[in-house]
Amino acid sequence: MEQISWEMAASVVPERPKESNKGTFGRLLCVCGSTGMAGAAMLCAGAALRCGAGLVDAALPAGIYPIVAARLPEPVYTVYQEDFSPVLQALKKATACVFGCGFSTKHLEWVRQLLSQVQVPLVLDADALSCIAEDVSVLDTLSVPAVLTPHPGEMARLLDCTVQQVQADRAGTAARFAKQHGVVLVLKGAGTLVAAPDGSILQNPTGNPGMARGGSGDLLAGMLGAFLAQKADPFVAACAAVYLHGLAGDRCAARLSQQAMLPHDLLDELPEIFLEIERCR
Repeated sequence: MEQISWEMAASVVPERPKESNKGTFGRLLCVCGSTGMAGAAMLCAGAALRCGAGLVDAALPAGIYPIVAARLPEPVYTVYQEDFSPVLQALKKATACVFGCGFSTKHLEWVRQLLSQVQVPLVLDADALSCIAEDVSVLDTLSVPAVLTPHPGEMARLLDCTVQQVQADRAGTAARFAKQHGVVLVLKGAGTLVAAPDGSILQNPTGNPGMARGGSGDLLAGMLGAFLAQKADPFVAACAAVYLHGLAGDRCAARLSQQAMLPHDLLDELPEIFLEIERCR
């Protein structure tokens, strides 16, 4: 199977013209986090900031806003309580959206509202996928590019099958789903696969078992959202995010060990990776 290359991953990082401003590099809305899941929002937004998004808008429940804002001063914040309308208003200003990291699955109607109104490229992760699994046909109503990032358990829920069935034919599963629903499908795991809407597929050569921790997927979603906000092609953006995420994980493991590395440690590896890309131009 053909693999994602360094050159493909590097191609997604835009040059930054002298006359650029924050609007040049997009506005990413991250609808993430819930009570007990503030870390998911911090990791997603933090990764998006490291990957060059011009402005990150973190949409958070009021209860976790003080926790996240105390750790991340760079985003703007959309704070909501029982009324989801502030998020829908923020969506109108975004150039891309990440939805689902640490989001509460009890808000199925909110998921439907966002999907019915979104007009920008969309990353669907974690709890958003759990909600969609109740009615996968909602994907067929989308008029914008969508990238789904399930792990095998989430993929099994989307298909109403077992994890063993997914793992027995990872490539076929990813390609068929992507083609059937017209989405980009990132099937995470050892040798993460990225499937395009036409059914073509690439495998990621980077990454290691030290990344098998809660929070790693939140980082990936934020990285991917940042590239989409900067107008990257959705399939290329997904391939680049997966490759660079894994490369950061490999360098982190070499520095800290697979046993001790933590997801937020990957953020410290990204600046040097982007320096290497910039030096090669």
